[in-house]
This record gives sequence, C-alpha cells and structure tokens, in this order.
Amino acid sequence: MKKVLLSAMAIAIVLFTSCKSDNIIENQDSKFVLDATDFKGTITEGTVTLDPSLTYKLTGGITVNEGATLTIPAGTRIEAIGSPTSCFMLVARGATINVQGTAAAPVVMTASDKRSGAWGGLVICGDAVTNVGTDVISEVGGLQYGGSNNADSSGSIRYLRVEYTGSKFTSKKEYNGISLFGVGSGTTFEYVSSVNGGDDGIEFYGGAVNANHLVSINSEDDSVDFADGFTGTLDYVYIKGVTKAGFEGSNNGEDGARTPVTTTTVSNVSIVDGDLGSAEGAIYYKEGGGNITYSNVYVDGISYAVKVKSEDVPAKSNITAGNFVINNIQFANITDDVVYNEGTDANVTVGTNVGAGDGADLPTWAAGWAE
Repeated sequence: MKKVLLSAMAIAIVLFTSCKSDNIIENQDSKFVLDATDFKGTITEGTVTLDPSLTYKLTGGITVNEGATLTIPAGTRIEAIGSPTSCFMLVARGATINVQGTAAAPVVMTASDKRSGAWGGLVICGDAVTNVGTDVISEVGGLQYGGSNNADSSGSIRYLRVEYTGSKFTSKKEYNGISLFGVGSGTTFEYVSSVNGGDDGIEFYGGAVNANHLVSINSEDDSVDFADGFTGTLDYVYIKGVTKAGFEGSNNGEDGARTPVTTTTVSNVSIVDGDLGSAEGAIYYKEGGGNITYSNVYVDGISYAVKVKSEDVPAKSNITAGNFVINNIQFANITDDVVYNEGTDANVTVGTNVGAGDGADLPTWAAGWAE
C-alpha cells in the first residue's frame, strides 16, 4: 500500500512540476519570474525574455525599471485580462524594450475584451529634450522623463500591433495606444500599428526619435499626435478612421512659442476618413504648432487639410513666417476642398500623390501585420 501511495505522489509531483513549467519561466539573467497566466510586476534588473509560444495574460501593470531590459520575440502575444486602468506596460527612462516582431510574426498587445479602452497601452520614457522641462512626470504611469540626450536609446520596437487601448482615469487623463515621452533618436521605432484605441493612436511628447512605417486605425481621438518640442521625423504613415484629427501637431499647451520649438518633417502620408467624422480635419496645427513640413500627403473623404484656431496667435504667426508647409497634398472623394479651416491660406501646394504607398488603401508594407 505504501508503494502505491508513493507512486501516486510521485506522479502528482511530476504533473504539478510539468504544469508549472509550461507557464512559469525563471529567467537566467533576472530575478523576475515570468508567469504567463499572471503577467504583472516590476522588472528591476537584468534581461527578461518572453517565450513566443505562450500567450501572456496581463493581469496588472508591467514596469521595466532603469537598467533592466524586456525582450519580446517575434510572434509573442500579450493579452490584457485585468481591469482597464490597471493593465499597462511601462518602460522607464534608462530601461530598454526590444520588440523583435517580423512582418510574418508581429508582436501583438491586445485585450480579451475586444473594445476600445479595454486596457492602458504601452508607455516609453526617455532622456531626450522636451520643452516642458526635465524630470517631468508622465501623464500616465507616473514615470520621470526628459533630459538632455537627444541620442538616448530606449531600445528597438519593430513590427508591433497594439489593440483596444485607451483606458481612462478621467476625461483629461487617459492612455494612448503608444505614448513616447522624451524618447531619443537612438531608439528604433518602425512598423508599429495602433488599432481601435480609445484615445490617440501614437503620441510623441518631445524627444527626437525618428519613426517610420506607422499605422493608426480607428483611434477615438487623434490618430498621430506630436508636441512639446518634438524634433524627430515621421516617414510613411497610414491613418484610417479619423475621429478628431489625422495628425495633431503642436508646440506647447501653456506657451505656444516655448523653445525648443517642435521641428519635424512628416512624409509619405495617407489620411482616410473612415466615416468617424474627422472633426478636426486631416491636420490640426495648434498651440503654436512649430516648424513643420508635410510632403506627399493623400487625404480621402476629409474636406479640409488644416485646422488652426483664429485665436492661436503663435500658430498663425508661424504660418505667416513660412514655418508650416505642405508640399503636395491631394484630396479625394470630397465635393469641396478647403485648405485651412481658419487662419491664413498659404504655404500649400496641391499635387497627385500616392501618400503612404497606395493612396486610400492599406500600403503593401503594412499588409498582414498592421490590422
């Protein structure tokens, strides 16, 4: 009888250990223990690498602290199942995130509840320059960002799709799909998509990161937003389903002339209405705007290119000074195009464009991973 009991106990131990090892991974370079069924906590040191064969159930917040690294291999899926405002992914200033997706196997951050606002989103903080100061506290996440190193690196993000983000604390405090606070040019940020988010799709708060091949679909605020002295570049951007503005470009909400001034070029862009209203036009130039040049812009179903408020004196001054330029914009599927909603009509040329690659259609470079 004892032998039978011992054998049964041995089998139970083996089964328990096997079951546990399927979901819990002890990383050799970090004290952080990964539990795919209860993915949350703070990575304080070392490198944590996810297993792409598992689906990580995000039950709370994941924070990567200064000096630590989170690596997410191609094909990894992270699915938020906790309460909307408690589920998020934060990368602190001085930390590193490496998203190693591919076109065939993107990294997907999503939610079990398939609706906008079902979880927070991804927040990355860096040490690059902003015009709101240094050691600023991020709007969500409560992390410090901003410094003096425009070449700062927060890692590499490639072929990432985030879905159903944008949970709200208040009407003025809510997550975007992806928020980049003071992120530097040493960071790779390319082939990134935000789909069905409850606030902005992708937003840049200062910093100098050069982003390319971006997609924002059905964002419930602005699709792509940059502000606070952003000096990076945006190249190849496809936007569809515009609720407010396709692009919102601003300088500083408290002082439209504050330096360093937002200075950027935005090239190869498609902005498609998608029947959500596009209340603020294809481009909203506000709060001083800054020195911004758009090139090769295709606008479908939106009746005016630029919204600028008549009372926004710094923005209008920049337009008059030639600091806001649109080279080659094409309107499609509208009855009457208006370049400016308010303000001075200047510095705009109309051409025939392909935008992000295929006019109103999803570009070939976004096929298979972005939506």
